[in-house]
Amino acid sequence: MQNTMGEANKLLRSSIHAFFQNYTSFISVAALLLLPVSSSFLLSQAILTSSPSTLHFISSRLRSLFQASSFPSSSPLFPLLNLLLSQTLFSSIFTLPFTLTFLLLAKASVAQITPKNPFPPFSSILNLYPTLLTTHIFSSFILLSANSSIFVTLFLVFNIAELVGVSSDESLLIISLIGVIIYSIVLANTVLICNLGLIVSAMENCSGYVPLLKACLLMRKRVATALSLALPTNLAMALIEALFQYRVVRLYHVSKKLNMAIVCEGFLVAYMHSVVMVVEIIVSCLFYKRCRLSSGEDWEEGFGYRIEMEPEDKEEV
Repeated sequence: MQNTMGEANKLLRSSIHAFFQNYTSFISVAALLLLPVSSSFLLSQAILTSSPSTLHFISSRLRSLFQASSFPSSSPLFPLLNLLLSQTLFSSIFTLPFTLTFLLLAKASVAQITPKNPFPPFSSILNLYPTLLTTHIFSSFILLSANSSIFVTLFLVFNIAELVGVSSDESLLIISLIGVIIYSIVLANTVLICNLGLIVSAMENCSGYVPLLKACLLMRKRVATALSLALPTNLAMALIEALFQYRVVRLYHVSKKLNMAIVCEGFLVAYMHSVVMVVEIIVSCLFYKRCRLSSGEDWEEGFGYRIEMEPEDKEEV
């Protein structure tokens, strides 16, 4: 555990160092490519807060779907699951155009920025885009499959419990808690693999299921490190999202109008969110390089080719 935290802290420090080493390049990526992504995501959260009818419409449809599947609505897991899925579904659809364009271009840009090449040509970034798009589509199917598998498993467990006569509130609560834990573990690992798969796709210019398989191999025995690296950036983004709700959405509801001060503050908070997203991508890139460096000959023999790393990359990781 101590080694895991030490490795994670070292990678985080290296990521911050890399960020300031190429500050102008990364800030440009945040302002030009990731700002639209952050703005759309924060706006989707604001819409859900300001328009409860939208959230109610989605949650009612999901509730009908769960009830048609005989999912026990009396379970304490049901309201929480319904709410989280409704919020995630709306935000995913709302930000989809920006995710498929600006976010993928930003990951391609960050992956190519090095001290020797602080401003990669836009043509090389565009050449990577089809590769990343294909990998992203495969990642979406994997995430969808993981969620579907968990829901089917929970459905079977609840129905088996009902058949054997286990239907008390205490039993449903225990089953629900176990379901939440399993769902969180599976989803967290799936998201980590999909995110690392996109980085592999950008760094090695491979697409489809191949970078996802490589990400699985790289993640072996390093899941705890990956989770430790994801926690600070995700916590920072959650705090920024809360700041947006407090400083922008709340002021809009109080004043009942959208003035220039609220708009400027909203863009500032969105810019902070995009900077954290850049740092998150840098962390993922350095984590990939550390995993590749640790894999050594086993990786090269397994995939039949070698990718040379720059000397400064080895120093960073």
